[in-house]
Amino acid sequence: MRALIIGGVAGGATAAARLRRLDEHAEIIIFERGEHISFANCGLPYYVGDIITDKQSLLLQSPEGFGRRFNIDVRVLSEVISIDRENKTVTVKDTKTKNTYTESYDKLIISTGAEPIRPAIKGIDTDGIFTLRNVSDTLEIKNFIQNKKPTSAVVVGGGYIGVEMAENLALAGLKVSLIELSDHLIAPLDFEMAVHVHDYIESKGIKLYLNSGVREISENGGKFTVSLDDTKIDCDMVILSVGVSPDTKLARDCGLKVNERGAIIVNPNMLTSDQNIYAVGDAVEAVDFVTRRPAYVPLAGPANKQGRIAADNICGIASSYTGTQGSSILKLFDMTIAKTGINEAFAKLCEFDYDKVYLYSNSHADYYPGATTMVIKVIFEKPTGKILGAQLIGFDGVDKRCDVLATVIRLGGTAHDLTQLELCYAPPFGSAKDPVNMAGYVIENILTNKVKNFHWHDIEKLPKDGSVTLLDTRTRFEYNKGHIEGFINIPLDELRDRINELDKSKPVYVHCLSGYRSYIACRILEGHGFETYNLSGGYRLYHTVMKHKNR
Repeated sequence: MRALIIGGVAGGATAAARLRRLDEHAEIIIFERGEHISFANCGLPYYVGDIITDKQSLLLQSPEGFGRRFNIDVRVLSEVISIDRENKTVTVKDTKTKNTYTESYDKLIISTGAEPIRPAIKGIDTDGIFTLRNVSDTLEIKNFIQNKKPTSAVVVGGGYIGVEMAENLALAGLKVSLIELSDHLIAPLDFEMAVHVHDYIESKGIKLYLNSGVREISENGGKFTVSLDDTKIDCDMVILSVGVSPDTKLARDCGLKVNERGAIIVNPNMLTSDQNIYAVGDAVEAVDFVTRRPAYVPLAGPANKQGRIAADNICGIASSYTGTQGSSILKLFDMTIAKTGINEAFAKLCEFDYDKVYLYSNSHADYYPGATTMVIKVIFEKPTGKILGAQLIGFDGVDKRCDVLATVIRLGGTAHDLTQLELCYAPPFGSAKDPVNMAGYVIENILTNKVKNFHWHDIEKLPKDGSVTLLDTRTRFEYNKGHIEGFINIPLDELRDRINELDKSKPVYVHCLSGYRSYIACRILEGHGFETYNLSGGYRLYHTVMKHKNR
């Protein structure tokens, strides 16, 4: 068998190694138009910020080492420029000599990845304006910083790479401005979770411009002016990070089926519309694991899994890709931001019957030194309690909680399953009732009608005509520092003694700082015949969100 692989990063390199492990005698050739294969794409921003100082550590395998270990013909600086499906050949251009030649295949794997989007902005092609896709891009940015000594930078785009680049440019000593077209950073997060990121990134000296589109970038004597809708920013360099699109010109030109976005359509075996061509990674359309809808989720984990699956099927092993969950994580200085499954915006789009809970939980036992707070949002299906998605933001222990929730989603688990999980506990690492367990308990209480929730966005719709009771159960000190207009204050520990001050005929909407004390208040009031609703996430979430909505 003769297998050709177009693209030597992530999915392509994984497919090649798996093919060799399954078939010692196959002829395998990798074509990579760059000079590196199997490099640590996700580590590139950290080289810019000197977190990773050794360039070679980003190169997981050299072409020579990879080829020698797996007996694979690795051809770097070799760009496949066309595919002839009828004759089962590809045409390859040597990017140094510009010479072209053809190679035949029995099976072909396309792993061409994605390319940075370059929006139609006047002045975008000027030197000193960078995108980040590969090692060469990283070295250009690093060399520019070392040689030109810029003191300020603008990052256009507030997705994962944009936020990571903003952090690492700041760590390199630059004054950084971050521009995002939408109302919040990191699109997979919902707005009320992203505002915690906004507070933190601004505390680190990075200037945010949200709801802002770039109209023009002009250059004068090595200095740039980035013109937004209503302001201008002067800087020494610009990084574009406005997203990626599947790099699929080869596939489109040879007639393979692609979707509206241009991603290659594949079946669960990673087979394209041609029975001899497979495609993997950021170039392909995937299926969202939760919704079962077509999706485009360019992540390293799925790409590696898909490369393995394609190789399995080429070698006659039945293997299928069951869908992309979108599990992802981001480091921002000391903060960790993680998500898995779908967000609320997508739950609405897919018309799920869902609800959500918010929790503020300590990373480990609060009596053990160093505990930090994480905010957790879990989206669940009603009435089954099936977990649909989760978002977590904090400073310690976020990754392991998100991984647990990702596993529960992958196994089709429910809130009841969260309550039953027996997770590792010692005071330095967690709590006897882990935040994941607590999320399950909170959801279970809602599903069993022990409490009814309302949310931060419901407050403005609550009647102010006296037909409902609005109750704040925080301490007087907390209430006097700031409160929601219209809410009266009865501290939780006084509630039983002052319960006669409340009208039993009126529903009571209750809140505290985070939702825990108000839950206890709801149970007390319910025991005395009141109808109650608890503000999920409490005053803390409401205050944080309103501060940003009113900017």
